[in-house]
Parts: sequence; C-alpha cells; structure tokens
Amino acid sequence: MTPDTCRQAAITLASRRLSGSRGPLLAAELAPATLDDALAIQQAVSELLGNAIGGWKCGLPDAERKVVAPIYASTVSDGDTCHAWVRDGMVKVEPELAFVFAEGLPPRATPYSEAEILAAISQVRLALELIDSRFDAEPKPPFLQSLADGLVNQGLHLGPAVAIDAARAASMLALRVQQGQRDDTLQGAHPAGQPLAPLLWLVQHLQEGGQGILPGQAVITGSYAGVLLLQPGVPASLQFGDLGTLTVTCQPR
Repeated sequence: MTPDTCRQAAITLASRRLSGSRGPLLAAELAPATLDDALAIQQAVSELLGNAIGGWKCGLPDAERKVVAPIYASTVSDGDTCHAWVRDGMVKVEPELAFVFAEGLPPRATPYSEAEILAAISQVRLALELIDSRFDAEPKPPFLQSLADGLVNQGLHLGPAVAIDAARAASMLALRVQQGQRDDTLQGAHPAGQPLAPLLWLVQHLQEGGQGILPGQAVITGSYAGVLLLQPGVPASLQFGDLGTLTVTCQPR
C-alpha cells in the first residue's frame, strides 16, 4: 500500500472509532493485502487519534497472523464503572488478566530476557477487554482488516490486583458470572496455555519495530472464555477462580 491509501483507510477506521459507528469493509483499493499493510494502517489510526497508548492486546502468532493491537489510554478504566458502546442492547467483554508494567522496557539492541520482563511487571489485575468492531456484523471481516482495525478492541477495564505468581500460572480458571438473575459458571482456559507466552512475544515484536513497553502500560494476552455479553446499567460480578472477583457496571458511552 502507498502512504496515501494507508492514510485513507486509517481515516475511515479512526472516524468510526470516534463516533461509535460501523460500516462496510474497506474498499479493495484501501484494504490491506499483507500483515505489514494492516499494521501500517493500525499505526496510522493511532497517529490520527493522537491518543496515548495505555496498553496492548496480544496473542501468539502463527505463520499467517500477528495478534497485536494498541489499547488507547483514554479507553482504560478502573473502579466500579466502565463505559462502552452498546450493540443490540448488550456490551461485549472478554475476561482476561492484565500485566501492568511499573518499569518500561525501552528499545535496545539486545533482546530482553524472560527474567528482565518479569522483573518489570509490577502487578497483575483482573480485567475485562471491551469488545467492538468498526465493521458491520456481516460479512465477517477478513483477519487483515480486523488487524488494521485493532482486533475489535474498544477499551480495557481493570479490576483488583491479584497474586502475581498465581496469575502467571493460571492456564485454567473457573469463571463465575453473576448479573441480575444470571449465575453462570464457565470452565475457562487461556488460549495460549500460559498467560505469559504472548507477552514475551509482544516485547520482542515491539523491539523489532523500534518500540517498547512504557511505564504504566497494561498488556492482556487472551480471553479465558471468549466473548461474554453483559447488560448495560446492571452491576455484574465475575469471579476468576481463586484469584479474585471483578465487580463492574457497564454504562453506555
């Protein structure tokens, strides 16, 4: 893609993100054809928004996919309330663990060791990734367009801090979701097996692009139960096994 077509695609996606609107897939001449195209559009969206990056979402890559997207600082919340776009009367969330960095990991010539990365993590917090797409529900966007759009992220809500060692080992978590009359227990599993594995990849990926982790940024690495639907305006309680409980009320943006 040329810088001009990349910017045109980014303007479309940034505009929809700001307004909470959805629209059709990117036109053929603006659609990313490669991973590099998609990541370039993603970066151009960030530049247009002028919003600091408060964290990252990531997953383990494969030969055809890189799972990485910024989470904008203005969309990160904590406390008893979060704000999200409501679709068909519901808010979409994913239950995750957020690794928060007190110390940054700036770009450098040599890779960071696992021990150095772990030492930079100040806390792990229960979290909900807030989910929304800038594309119409149908047809489902191809992966590259979804990647360009930030992989359906609309924000992050941080809950209480939990024991770091227990969180690092939490490959399986029973999730109890209570809201109104709802009381569901789900047998949650981390999609990467180990919650830290995608984070270790992310640090190396950012280093290769001349980026790093900044102090205060939070990294989420995968949902334990896919997408959950919560009612807006109704308090919800999500118990993450023995780690702790996140209580929040999602309010419409």
